[in-house]
Amino acid sequence: MKLAIVGATGLVGREILKVLEERKFHPDLLIPVASAKSAGISVMFNNLTLVVQTNAEAIELKPDLAIFSAGAVVSREWAIRYASAGCTVIDNSSAWRMDPDVPLIVPEINASILTSSHKIIANPNCSTIQLVLALAPLHEKYRIRRLVVSTYQSVTGTGAKAVLQLENERNNILGAMAYPHPIDLNLFPHGGDFLENGYTTEEMKLRNETHKILNDYSIRITSTIVRVPVLGGHSEAVNIEFEHDFAIDDIVAELSETPGIVIQDDPAKNLYPMPLTARGSDSVFVGRIRRDESQPASLNLFIVADNLRKGAATNAVQIAEYIVNAEII
Repeated sequence: MKLAIVGATGLVGREILKVLEERKFHPDLLIPVASAKSAGISVMFNNLTLVVQTNAEAIELKPDLAIFSAGAVVSREWAIRYASAGCTVIDNSSAWRMDPDVPLIVPEINASILTSSHKIIANPNCSTIQLVLALAPLHEKYRIRRLVVSTYQSVTGTGAKAVLQLENERNNILGAMAYPHPIDLNLFPHGGDFLENGYTTEEMKLRNETHKILNDYSIRITSTIVRVPVLGGHSEAVNIEFEHDFAIDDIVAELSETPGIVIQDDPAKNLYPMPLTARGSDSVFVGRIRRDESQPASLNLFIVADNLRKGAATNAVQIAEYIVNAEII
C-alpha cells in the first residue's frame, strides 16, 4: 500500500500526517509531495524522516492512493495524472467538488456511493462538512425547506500567511497581509472572492456543496461568511425551517445518535460549542439547540468544529480508510 500526501508541507498537509499517525493508518510506503521549491526537505511520519518528492517523482513510485491538499490549481493539473496512473485521488481543494462525475463525500453521510470506478473523490469545504453532518439526520426525518447560515471562520481556513498576519498584529509587528484589513480585534464579512450576485465564492460553495451532499437541490440556502481572529475552529449559527414539526427532545436525540456529533447544550452551566474547546478534536459540536419562535417548524443551532481536522484532514483520512476497508481501491 503506497500513499502519497500532496501538499505535505502545508497547514492541512501536516495535519493529515498527524491524523494518519493518530488513527494508525500506516501505509507500507508514505510519499510526502510538495512543490519543486520544497522538494528535498524532510517531514516526520511515524518516527521516520521522509524526503519530500515532486509530483513527477511521486507518480513514478506508483502510489495506490493520494490525498491532495495543495490548492485547486495543482489539483486540476495533477489529479488526472495520478488517476490515469491508476491512483485513487482524494482531493481537498475546490477543483472537483462540483464536477457531476466526482463524488463529494462526508463518510458518515454518503461514503456508500463510492465504487472502484471513482478515481477522483472530492473532500468538501470545511464549513460545509460540519454543517451537513448535523443537517443530514434532521433532513432525513423532518425535510429541510430553508437554511440561513452565518459562519465565523478561523484564520487557519485561509492558510499560514493569515495565521502569521494575526500573530504579527498581536505582537505589533509589521508584515505581509493575507487580508485587505487587520484581523486582530476585528472581523469582516469576507470569505473568498466577491461575485456579481454580491455573494462570495465561499458562500456559494456552502450552498452548492450542501445541495450535492444531501442530494436535494430544492433546499433554499443563504449564508454570510465572516472571518474572525481565531486560531483554529469554524463556528456556524444555523437557522433551519423544516417541512414537518419537531420536538426539541427528538432533535437532541437524533443528533446525539449521529456518529461524529457531540452535544454541548447546557446554558445553565455556560456549556455551548466554542472553537477554543473544539480545537484539536475530530468531532462536530452542536449546541444552543432551540426552537425559532418567529415561525413554525423552525430551529436554531450553533455548530463548531476544528476546520483543519474534521473540516479537512480527518475527513480526507476517513475517506481513505473507507476505500481501503471496503476494498474498492
